[in-house]
Amino acid sequence: MDVEVAPEHAGTRLDAFLAVVLPDRSRSQIQKLIKEGHVSGSGDLRPSTPVKAGQRYRIELPEPVAATAEAENIPLTILYEDADVVVIDKPAGMVVHPGAGHARGTVVNALLYHVDDLSGVGGELRPGIVHRLDRGTSGVMVAAKNDGAHQELARQFHDREVEKEYIALVWGFVQQGRRIDAAIGRDPKDRQRMSTRARRARSAVTRITKAEQLRGVSLLHVAIATGRTHQIRVHLSAIGHPIVGDSTYGGVHRRVADDVRAVQRLERPFLHASRLVFTHPTEGRRMEFTSPLPADLESVIGEIRERQAPQDELL
Repeated sequence: MDVEVAPEHAGTRLDAFLAVVLPDRSRSQIQKLIKEGHVSGSGDLRPSTPVKAGQRYRIELPEPVAATAEAENIPLTILYEDADVVVIDKPAGMVVHPGAGHARGTVVNALLYHVDDLSGVGGELRPGIVHRLDRGTSGVMVAAKNDGAHQELARQFHDREVEKEYIALVWGFVQQGRRIDAAIGRDPKDRQRMSTRARRARSAVTRITKAEQLRGVSLLHVAIATGRTHQIRVHLSAIGHPIVGDSTYGGVHRRVADDVRAVQRLERPFLHASRLVFTHPTEGRRMEFTSPLPADLESVIGEIRERQAPQDELL
C-alpha cells in the first residue's frame, strides 16, 4: 500500500498519519508495524517522527492473524446478517473488544459464538470490528464477516460515507441545527479523557438534527460523520451541555430539580446509537438500521415528560 502525505497532515506524527489511512488499525498496531519494519520511506521511521507534505510511504500489511479471543455464549441481538456483514444492537455496559481489564464478556466474545466467519483484519482480539461504541453507549453496530467486506466498510467510515445518528439527553437548552466543529485529541492533563484543547487533534464535526426542549434538559438527535473517540460526549461538554449521566465529562449533578430527578437512576451516560446507514460492501445497496431507546433510557425520559406535562393534560 503506497500513501502520500497531503498538506493538511504535514507535521503530524507518522503513527497518527498512518492511523488516518489505516482506520481499521489501532495506534498500537500501527506502531508495531513501524517498529517491525513493515513501513518504508525516506527519513526517520520512528512512530513519533513528524511527516512532511509530499512524503511517500509504503506499507506492507502482514497476513491477518486468526482470532484468539474466546467465544462466549453471551446474549446478542442480531438485527441483520448475511455472508458479508452482521449488524447488532449492542447493550450498554458491554465493551466492544477485549483489552486491559476486559478479557471476557465483550462484543467480540459474543460474536465469535454467534457468528462462524468473522474477518481477521482487526487482529487477534478484534475480529470483524470496523467501528466502536463506548462501553456505556448502546445501539447499532456493524461488523465484517470477511476481509474484503472489512476493508470496504473501513473505507466508507474513513471517507465519511456512513451516516451515524445518536439520541442524547443533555443538560440545558440546545437548539436544533447547531453545528459543533472542533478537533479532538487526548486531553493534555488526563490521558483517559479526550479534549477539544489537545495539542495534537483530529477534525470532528457534530450536528444537532432535532431537539426536544424540557425544563433543565434537552433530548437531542445528533449526527456525526467523523467518529473520534468520545466525540459526542466531548463536543457537547465543550459547549457547556454535557450528556446527562456522563461522569467523565461533567454530566453527573448531585442536586437536581424534582421534575428531572429520574436522571438519578441512570447508571451510564444517556447516549444511544439509534441509526446507522452504510452501503453493502459487495452488493452496493444502501442499508439502514435503527434501534429504539432501551428500557433504562426510555423510562427516564418518560418520567421527565410526565412530570413536566401541564396539569390540564394529566386530567
